[in-house]
Parts: sequence; structure tokens; C-alpha cells
Amino acid sequence: MNRYILLIAAFLAASALHAQDDPNQRFNPETYGVTSLSIAPDARAGSMGDMGVATEADINSQHWNAAKYPFNIARAGVAASYTPWLRKIVSDINLANVSGFYRIGDYSAVSGSFTYFSLGEVTVTEGDYTIKPYEMAFDVAYSRMLTRCLSMGVTLRYIRSDMSNNYRDGSSAGNAFGADITFYREGYLMMGSRECRLAWGIALTNIGTKINYGGTTNSEFLPTTLRLGINYLVPFNQYNKLSFGVEAYKICIPTFPYEVPEGDPRSLSQYQQEEFYDVSSIAGIFKSFADAPGGFKEEMQEIRWCLGMEYTYNDRFMLRFGYHHENQHKGNRQYLTVGAGFHMSVFTVDAAYVFATSQTNPLDQTMRFTLGFDLDGMKDLFGRKSSRRR
Repeated sequence: MNRYILLIAAFLAASALHAQDDPNQRFNPETYGVTSLSIAPDARAGSMGDMGVATEADINSQHWNAAKYPFNIARAGVAASYTPWLRKIVSDINLANVSGFYRIGDYSAVSGSFTYFSLGEVTVTEGDYTIKPYEMAFDVAYSRMLTRCLSMGVTLRYIRSDMSNNYRDGSSAGNAFGADITFYREGYLMMGSRECRLAWGIALTNIGTKINYGGTTNSEFLPTTLRLGINYLVPFNQYNKLSFGVEAYKICIPTFPYEVPEGDPRSLSQYQQEEFYDVSSIAGIFKSFADAPGGFKEEMQEIRWCLGMEYTYNDRFMLRFGYHHENQHKGNRQYLTVGAGFHMSVFTVDAAYVFATSQTNPLDQTMRFTLGFDLDGMKDLFGRKSSRRR
């Protein structure tokens, strides 16, 4: 276990050390379709810097790491999340998500989720008509323990993105399929008299087909993402515990080329076609690790990292804090997050709030809300009520 922890820790440390900014570098974030696949849907992860690959298992693990579900204490659960997105700019963009799971015996689980991203109403002035673009995704997963401490999950996903909603311009709705492969390991070690939980997670998500919106032969990549994370939980006593973790991730798609390398005889359009649009999604994963124009330094700038902390009192009340960092040349999303949660035997309520630390960040003041239901708790509650009536 220590060997895996050291490898992941080295990766996370390297990403942080190379997050320095070069003022002479071009603003060059990754270009991909179906942006909603990269948005954190739930409030718990959203309040810890958008970190979730190695945190303690919960109902919303589907988006982050489905391999966590067999470690969930509850037998089954369902949760609904809502995010009014970019609220400082517009009022009609929002993200809604429903997730659920069911544990089969003690070693495996099935799960699923549905995400709908509404982009509001857009008036097309040239044609004097209104469109309602949206994105949606539906997925199912199966996860199983490989050992008492290690589990694996596989997720299959259907994706639909409709950016026109009218098709007068020759475009059409895009459809794609994706898959996630995830691993999660959870173990315990003694720190003095305390039994602490140490976990790590690895997730490669949205591996799949490219998506085409019609009207062109070029297809867009899905936001295939590799995430690595570590989480450590310390119980101070029977009422108080604290967990903290670090996570790093990289979007595994090729860098869009804006210029032709010196000495290459191809035109810019031909170079972009052959080195970006004609690259398959699987080949793009491998190409993404060595194609940045700025070399190794720019490759390291493509790694985002998150820090998160969660304090829990009596397994009922939670306070959470986090930080998310993205290089200024790769999107410049840098923000602090805070949140809180309240858990009862039947339901859990979570809320999260974002404070942007970079100027003109549209994520500033973004809120998320999640309401989760423990189906075991509901069964016990209604069972007790029925017995009283009898």
C-alpha cells in the first residue's frame, strides 16, 4: 500500500510545484465538447474544492469514483443535486443531477445517475427565433471489491448535447458514448491510540467516442479525465473527526494547435485537421501527455489540483473547506469553497458556495445544493410506524 501512496503523492506534489505561471505563454486551455461532464454536480465535493475521487463513499460517488460504492455503510440511497450555474452572468443556466446506488451483498454494488444541463434561452437575432440548448447524460455502473480493501468500478454512459435546438443552420444534436474505469482503496492504520482511515482513488472518466454536432465533418473530444487522490481521516473521539485530502487531475485530450511548428511544411488548417480533429479519442489520451507547444512545463500546467477538508461532529453535522487551482493559461479557475451538511437517519442536506480568487472568474458566488435519502433509514422509519399501527 505504501508504494501506491508514494507514487500518487509524488504525482500530486509535482503538479503543485510546476503550477508557476509564465506571462509570455499563450492562453491555451483544452478544447472539448459537452462541458457539463466536467462540472461537479454535488454539494459535498463542490465544498471541498471539487474533490471526490478518494473521499469517503457517499450517494454521489457515481460522478467521481463508482468503485467507492461497495464501501458505503448504507445499503441503498438516492440523491438530487441542483446548481444555478454562472449566476453572476445569467439567471437561466442550471445543472441538475440525480444519483442512486444499491449494494448487492457485501462486496458489490450497482449505481446510476442522470444529469441535465440547461443553457437557458438564446435568441438568434439573424433568424429572429429562440433556441433552448441543453446537455444530458445517463450512466450506469457496476463496482466490486477485488480484496477486502481494494475495489474497482466500470461505468457506461450515454451523452446527448443539443446546442442548436432548431437546426436551421444545418447542425444537429450530438450523441456519444463514454465509459469510466475507477479504483479505490481504503485501509486503516494506527496513529497513537486512534485508528485512522487512509484511502486513495484513481479514475479515468469519459473514455469514449467523439461527438459531432452536424454541419461539419469535424468531431469534438469528450473531456476524458484522469484523477488521482489521497484522503486521510482522523477520529479525535467518538464525536469529532477530521478528514483532509489532495487531488490532481488532467484532461486527457490533445492540445489544440494554433500554429505550425517551425520546419513543418503543412498549412495551419491541414496541421489542425491531422493533429487534432483526425485523432481518435483513444489515441488522443496518449497524445495528450506529450503534445503541449510549451513542452514539459506546459504539460505540467495542464494538471489541476484540489485541496479539501471535512469536519464531522457526531456523524450529524459537517463543515467543509476547499481550494481548486487551475493554471492561468489553462482556464484560470482558481477558487475557495465552503460548505456544510446535516445528516439524519433518513436524509442528508448539503450546501456549497464558491469564492473566486482570480479576477473575472464566472464561478464566483456559485452555489450547489444536494438532498440525499438513505433508503435503509426510510425502510426502518416506515417499518416502525407500521408496527405501531398494528
